[in-house]
Amino acid sequence: MPLDLVLVVQLSASAFMAGVIWIVQLVHYPMFDAVSGPDSRDRFRSHQSWTPLVVVPPMLLEGATALALAVAPPAGIGRSAAVAGVVLVAALWLSTGLVQMPLHARLGHHGHDPGTVARLVATNWFRTVLWSARAVLAAWMLRAAT
Repeated sequence: MPLDLVLVVQLSASAFMAGVIWIVQLVHYPMFDAVSGPDSRDRFRSHQSWTPLVVVPPMLLEGATALALAVAPPAGIGRSAAVAGVVLVAALWLSTGLVQMPLHARLGHHGHDPGTVARLVATNWFRTVLWSARAVLAAWMLRAAT
């Protein structure tokens, strides 16, 4: 894949995920408090089954392009910035897999729980900040390399 395309795909995926995570943080997760009652487990399970269709493809693109840039950093970017991009992706994936996914699973298994929703909102700020930083870094990389 040509370098310019790698940088554009990285920026597109990172910017998309930054937009998604801000909507999730400010709108979607806070609305989880309104999902209660006997059918709340089904609603949370539905969320768990549909969300990956939206976020997994750009997350994979983001990871692949970050790795490609770390292996062969373009002139003007340098290895440190490229590795920082991989570190951000790794932190995002770890947080998603070790923190947010188990909280979603708890909601899908037990139904609405205000404490779990509060933890989901609070811990998701980490991903919100990191995905915002990824988007800024990806934009800087594209600018620096061209």
